[in-house]
Amino acid sequence: MSSLAYKRMSLDEFLSWDDGTQTRYELIDGVPVAMAPSYGAHQIVAGNIARHIGNALDKRPPCHVRSEAGILKPNSFRNFFQADLAVTCTPHRHGQYHTPDPLVIVEILSRSTEDHDRRVKLPVYRSIPSVQEILLVQSEFLFVEVHRRLDDSRWQCDLLVEPDALLRLDSVGVEVPVSALYANVELGPDPSDVEQAP
Repeated sequence: MSSLAYKRMSLDEFLSWDDGTQTRYELIDGVPVAMAPSYGAHQIVAGNIARHIGNALDKRPPCHVRSEAGILKPNSFRNFFQADLAVTCTPHRHGQYHTPDPLVIVEILSRSTEDHDRRVKLPVYRSIPSVQEILLVQSEFLFVEVHRRLDDSRWQCDLLVEPDALLRLDSVGVEVPVSALYANVELGPDPSDVEQAP
């Protein structure tokens, strides 16, 4: 009986690997995992958030927001994630492939990514000492989940589900109405508001 043997990739091997396609990958326990493409509302919401955070950071160089931000799992050489957005106040260095000392990490949720973002990525993001706030933002209906670090072991989670609610990111001094995150997006109903058929 034969079995397929394969070698798990190191982070360095992953970063220099090319499968010959335009597919984006994350590295999870040494295994490249294809990422679902983002489109439509996902892209618009990510752009709106990046714009509002970026505008607020204009007067705080070297703080900046990154899209498709590389995120390293602490104490691991076989895990590399790409967050939709991340904020850091560490200056950019040439050749840098990851986001150093991220303060805020943003994931835009969709049906194809939500489970992975919550079960795999969120615990890793919480384990990064520099991270102060994590946003999980639904792309198809109005729903913003803010995870805010209270201390080394405790986090607070706030849910923003009204258009006039104010999103506040204390770590970078950002305040923006939730409705502004969804500008130019036609939203669907919140699934929890839809009556189930008998």
